[in-house]
Amino acid sequence: MIVFDLKCGGGHVFEARFASSGAYEDQRRAGQVRCPVCDDCEIGKAVMAPAIAGKGNRKPDAPTPDAIKSLMTELAHQQAEALKVSEWVGTAFADRARAMHLGEERHATIHGQTSLAEAKALVAEGVPVAPLLMPMTPPEKLN
Repeated sequence: MIVFDLKCGGGHVFEARFASSGAYEDQRRAGQVRCPVCDDCEIGKAVMAPAIAGKGNRKPDAPTPDAIKSLMTELAHQQAEALKVSEWVGTAFADRARAMHLGEERHATIHGQTSLAEAKALVAEGVPVAPLLMPMTPPEKLN
């Protein structure tokens, strides 16, 4: 089976499958290949990208150390900007997030600390939480 992109005299491009290249030519000459949009039988092959299969065992190039450093710097910057408009709630994070989720407390952007087990429980309950990408020092421990 072979697939061709075809084009009619009216400029419509469409795809068609044939048993072989010869079968396409035979059907085209006999007027059996028609445009599905305008029913034109003046059909030719359209320009199409070659179907080249990628190598299955090729690994993507590893990022360079400079690229990783640049990405981490940008992540740290974006996180710092997000934290500027977020309220630190310390170890009350899980309770506050759960209360907001249940409608017991007004919604706000918060950040704080919780255990891995409690974070997993919040996710299992459907509470929209996400870990910080870069570690941070709690405000009370800053100089």
